[in-house]
Amino acid sequence: MNRYIGIDVHQDKCHATIQNCDGETVKRGYFQNSPSGYDDFFDGAGEGIVAIEAGDAWQPIYDWLDEKGFEVKLADPHKMRIIAEVKIKTDCRDSEALADLVRADLIPEVYVPCDEKRDLRRTVRHRGKLVKDRSKLMNRIQAVLRERGIELDVDLRTKKDRRKLLELGIDSIDDYLEVIETLDDRIGELEEEIEETAGDMEEAQLLMTIPGVKYYSALTIIAEIATVERFPTSGHLCSYAGLVPSVNQSGSKEVHGSIQGGRSLLRWILYQCVHVHIQHAPESHITKFYKRLARKKPKKVAKIAAARKLLKTIYWMLKLKEEFHPEGYDPRKSR
Repeated sequence: MNRYIGIDVHQDKCHATIQNCDGETVKRGYFQNSPSGYDDFFDGAGEGIVAIEAGDAWQPIYDWLDEKGFEVKLADPHKMRIIAEVKIKTDCRDSEALADLVRADLIPEVYVPCDEKRDLRRTVRHRGKLVKDRSKLMNRIQAVLRERGIELDVDLRTKKDRRKLLELGIDSIDDYLEVIETLDDRIGELEEEIEETAGDMEEAQLLMTIPGVKYYSALTIIAEIATVERFPTSGHLCSYAGLVPSVNQSGSKEVHGSIQGGRSLLRWILYQCVHVHIQHAPESHITKFYKRLARKKPKKVAKIAAARKLLKTIYWMLKLKEEFHPEGYDPRKSR
């Protein structure tokens, strides 16, 4: 590799800096974030190692460079403090800093899933966003009812209660309901696709042996983890999910704080699964763990701890291809 390339990627355009082995800039400039823009800028650039910061628009250029034979490193933006802390921050300086770091082999990389897992992530995340949009519209309907002083006990998930709302003849509510119906249709299509995918996936079938984990939850967990083999221990996976409390240590004093960072969607779905699990699996070791903790700590804290325990269980289920053991399972005893 005789070229080291840093690219600052935005939605419409990119800025790249190409350096040689001595750190001298041989080319820099803007180009469109499109295949034609990539072709124009990288024409004659030769082989090289490329660093791109993970963000909203990295995937098209990452895939294009990968297909063209470049070695591409996706940089973790949270660990790229050298860029965040420069006093004069421009696209040019960002791409130059990335080129410097990749030349020094100091890029903190983010794991890039295979195409299949990336497609799965897009599907489950898209379904999740549509559900959130639908919930917002339902909340707006409730707000309109409150504003008009209308006391009506309705479940907006049922067609019967939606017909009651239509009978009120309120234009804004009618508009919201029409959009909700459209979202229902699309969410239903996605759920059919997700259910079909889960039926063909061994990992999903394993996770669905856990009470409280259905096909959507199973595929969301799998999509967020990608592959369990990249985590050396179950603790690393919990840290990735953001389920490990922060620690502030000074001398012999150690204070545990709240959880922070991590994969918000993975953490949310695990919390939801635990909530259902403790209601429907009273004899499970996870439920018993939660109840013991809930006697001396707030219920939310106990549920987060139970979600962490559930994720550790999932780690070993996927690692050893074992179904859920309600009584608990110590993988060390099987060796």
